[in-house]
Amino acid sequence: MTSAPLPLLLPDGRPAADAWTLDPALRHLNHGSFGAVPQAAQQEQQRLRAEMDRAPVVWFPDLPRRVAAARAEIAEFLRVGVRDLALVPNASGGASVVYGNLPARPGGEVLVTDHGYGAVTMGAQRLARRWGGSVRTARVPLHATAEQAAAAVLDGITDRTALIVLDHITSATARWMPVAQVGAAARASGIPLLIDGAHVPGLAEDPLAGLEFDAWVGNLHKFGCAPRGASALVVRSELREQLYPLIDSWGAEEPFPERFDTQGTIDATSYLAAPAALGFVERTWGWKAARGYLHELADYAERIIGGAFAELTGESAAVDVGMPVNALRLVRLPDGLAATRADADALRDRVAAELGVEAAFTSFDGVGYFRISTHVYNTAADFEDFAERCVPVLGAWARSAVQQG
Repeated sequence: MTSAPLPLLLPDGRPAADAWTLDPALRHLNHGSFGAVPQAAQQEQQRLRAEMDRAPVVWFPDLPRRVAAARAEIAEFLRVGVRDLALVPNASGGASVVYGNLPARPGGEVLVTDHGYGAVTMGAQRLARRWGGSVRTARVPLHATAEQAAAAVLDGITDRTALIVLDHITSATARWMPVAQVGAAARASGIPLLIDGAHVPGLAEDPLAGLEFDAWVGNLHKFGCAPRGASALVVRSELREQLYPLIDSWGAEEPFPERFDTQGTIDATSYLAAPAALGFVERTWGWKAARGYLHELADYAERIIGGAFAELTGESAAVDVGMPVNALRLVRLPDGLAATRADADALRDRVAAELGVEAAFTSFDGVGYFRISTHVYNTAADFEDFAERCVPVLGAWARSAVQQG
């Protein structure tokens, strides 16, 4: 699109951002990392915590029933069977459940990609060490189409492959991965598949439709806007009977997924308040309309910020992402910025401290990127400000970094 999308408003005409408690002194352009919780869900979680603290001896025995009820609402949102879904604190925790419960495969390989989320890949490495095996990394070009990416992953399968770990949406490179193609091939080969869908809930209407996999995990606290520490673990194979929570508790003898509903005295209010966040977006705008806005705003942001960098450097900042995501985009940074993950994280911190912008910077194959991330509280003005005020500063920082060598 060529024009800025009109901002979303609350029913009373106020800006959408008024439904959040985000610091007005900052521009919040990185929803995809840690999310942002609307006031409606914050208030529900606070109400639940107050109830827990008023009568803990009443609260905790009844907690499994409450968690099961929240789980049913979340299953409906994701359009999955309630018997297939357990709640876990985050995507990495769900992956750890799978890693910790898979049958031993001495000498087995875990197949990952070079787009994998670092913490999940680290867990795969630890699993491989426990097996006395290794991790094999499939190299997937950033511009690869679904067919090309699937071929790159499947070419990494050997007779020792005991698990495939594949992102649904990648974090550093903001692209979809061909989970349908890989899932079908993995099922035909009898190889378990774990899908890391951390960013997916909220970004697709029916994200798991038609997919074949053993386990899928997605964060509700990213684009779903739930309180942090709420994620869904979906299991669609006999593996479910082997999966147990990371903490042994009184639900250990229950079947899947009920055994995940009892976790001692942990604060489970993030689980219980998740439906309030999902329902707030649905009642206020509808998830379909929200996704449309996120897509249009990301198109606009990518164009104006990429154009600002191109005007500054004389080189195109456009990035050919083979399977782009509606709410996440990449713009190439000038040479000298974010060439490594450590550099990207340092740039994130510097931009927040000196420019007053919460932004995501990533690195892939030695190239630094600004990762655009949109949500309903963002407006075109957020990204226009970044293009006008921050891009020139980033250009100066890049030139300084190159000169210093």
